[in-house]
Amino acid sequence: MKTAKKIPERMCVSCREMKPKAELIRIVNSLEGVKVDLTGKMNGRGVYLCKSEECVRKALKNKGFVKQNGFSLEEVATQLESLIER
Repeated sequence: MKTAKKIPERMCVSCREMKPKAELIRIVNSLEGVKVDLTGKMNGRGVYLCKSEECVRKALKNKGFVKQNGFSLEEVATQLESLIER
């Protein structure tokens, strides 16, 4: 009897919804700075965002995001917007 393969889920830091990892964008704070991690394997502290325009804008506006996570999304704002437009 086969067991169903477990699909990893992560929480969006903006809307706080649990979604499959593949449906989210990972942003990493590493030694080189803040980067969008398309592979999901970069070293560093990572947070996840939905691929929706609403969630990205909400995270960019949220001042508590910087306090909570220790980095700002301003460095990768244009890259996030280009990923959403696809």
